[in-house]
Amino acid sequence: MEIRLVRPEEHERLGELTVRAYAAIAPPAAQADLDTYQDELRDVARRATGADTLVAVDADGTVLGGVTYVPDRSSAWAEFEDDDAAGIRMLAVDPSVQGRGIGEALTRSCIERAVARGRRQIVLHSTEWMKAAHRLYERMGFQRDRGLDWYVEEGAFWLLGFRLPLDNEG
Repeated sequence: MEIRLVRPEEHERLGELTVRAYAAIAPPAAQADLDTYQDELRDVARRATGADTLVAVDADGTVLGGVTYVPDRSSAWAEFEDDDAAGIRMLAVDPSVQGRGIGEALTRSCIERAVARGRRQIVLHSTEWMKAAHRLYERMGFQRDRGLDWYVEEGAFWLLGFRLPLDNEG
């Protein structure tokens, strides 16, 4: 498996994979919220500007998953205000290959980018129903940070905040 920046010819595949991955775990009550978010999940080309959108591909080039690494708060994709932070958004793994370490590899790649760029922390948000992702984040050292939580009024649900302190010196 290789982790690298997404290529333009992979945008559509990654977008559809992301929608499928989110839909596979969303409870029935969250499907309406997901329906309103699908266009944003599919728009990989837009995400790839202002952020690093990464893909995991196997030896034959099949896209297995992806994630958007937000380098700092100046990015339009930032969901944080901290000057020393980076962010992770829209982590998704094809449901047919989940459980094989792909999500962890994508998350590690984001952590490596943050360390290389001198970031002191990584923040991310997740929905209540993304329990497998929460276990992954906690296993990797992320801590729940209720101060980062926010209520999404148009969907009437909570986004839960997670923070990973990094060892970079200021």
